[in-house]
Amino acid sequence: MAANQMSSNSSLEIQFSHPGNILKGFANFFYLANPEEFMYKDVERVPNLVYQSWPYFLTLIALENIVLWIQRKPLVRLNDGITSLSHAIILESGRILSRGVEHWAYLYIYNNYRLLDLPWNSLYTWYATAILIDFCYYWVHRAAHEVHFLWAQHQVHHSSEDYNLTIGLRQSIFYGWSAFVFYLPMALFIPPTQYIIHQYFSYLYQFWIHTETIDNLGPLEWIFNTPKHHRFHHGSNLSCLDKNYGGVLIVWDRMFGTFAESKPNLEIIYGLVYNMPSFNPVYLQVFYDMNIINKWKAMPTRQDKLWSVVKGPSWLPGKPWTGADEDKVDVQKREKYDVQIPLWLNLYLLFHFVLVVIGFQQLVLTHLEMSPITVLLFISYILFSLTSIGLVFDNNRYSCVVESIRCLLFLLYVEQYGLQYLHLFIIVYMASFLFWFVYCLRILNVKIKSKII
Repeated sequence: MAANQMSSNSSLEIQFSHPGNILKGFANFFYLANPEEFMYKDVERVPNLVYQSWPYFLTLIALENIVLWIQRKPLVRLNDGITSLSHAIILESGRILSRGVEHWAYLYIYNNYRLLDLPWNSLYTWYATAILIDFCYYWVHRAAHEVHFLWAQHQVHHSSEDYNLTIGLRQSIFYGWSAFVFYLPMALFIPPTQYIIHQYFSYLYQFWIHTETIDNLGPLEWIFNTPKHHRFHHGSNLSCLDKNYGGVLIVWDRMFGTFAESKPNLEIIYGLVYNMPSFNPVYLQVFYDMNIINKWKAMPTRQDKLWSVVKGPSWLPGKPWTGADEDKVDVQKREKYDVQIPLWLNLYLLFHFVLVVIGFQQLVLTHLEMSPITVLLFISYILFSLTSIGLVFDNNRYSCVVESIRCLLFLLYVEQYGLQYLHLFIIVYMASFLFWFVYCLRILNVKIKSKII
């Protein structure tokens, strides 16, 4: 993994040293890469295309907002956009902690039980892997919607009431740790390097289809998953549920009966059927687990308890696997959860989120040189920071206390480890701490006076 990380960082520097490489970076999002440039014999040499693509993610998000402005459509909401990007940081934090363990089972099966030795540098292997990855993804994605305990993780991706490129990065930290099982049969004959690189390409492709700026791609709609098809998939309307599971190709849905054409006059309502009104990304990652527990408790028999976890989220005793339409909610147009806070506070949260991103980038570059405990503490602080930012966006009554503690913890960390060279950070966090501390005292004073009166 160390070699992999070094390869990612050095490759990133090379990529941005020449305009041609920048164009190739954007081409990766459309699976238009030259296969021969991405064939590797050793797993350690496979570059992390997701890490390398972060500048492209942010550039495309900025371009999307420009196009939305030109089209006179609503721009990405700051609170929802930062929440989506926070989920991306949480996902990558989980990958840092796992240090590649999600690939361990695949490598073990390939090294000990493979049935064929397909050449790692063959175009036939390349295209076969691309098709198999997408085929497996279809079933991963379908299971994530039709198996309740898997939906508990995947719901994170559907929890936004908007549909834009930031949603493509809104993922569950736990989803990948269960989804990898669906790809294990490939380990009997597909080289691990091909498996890993195509996982990256699949991820990049599925990023750009999360947009409302692209309407129809003509004949490509018959073969490929497109923004039009995936918008329909993200709808919580009754007609949108359990449709269009494809990753890169939409042909799997056409083959297995889960395809649905978007209706011209249908206003798609994004989000969950039962939305959770919150911008706290850590809470949104785990809140749905209580729904599974409560449903399990409500079931009368042991068998029904088991089915409540294994079958679809809408399943009820005596009904089909994914539930009966007459028992499901027909979601109508609803007001989006959008807490209004002052402009200065939005700018404050944006600025501090950028500081969190800078800190996370430093962790990405140096985590292999740190002890596991240090990495865990670093990530814990990042998660605490994202939680605090979410609470302020929610205008939660405890947000001022949590944000004060967050700023104080940073100052104590700097003092403990003698990091006084972070002058600008120290000034920012000191000013922020003093502001929130005084703000909390004022609120406390108002509450005391109101009780006396």
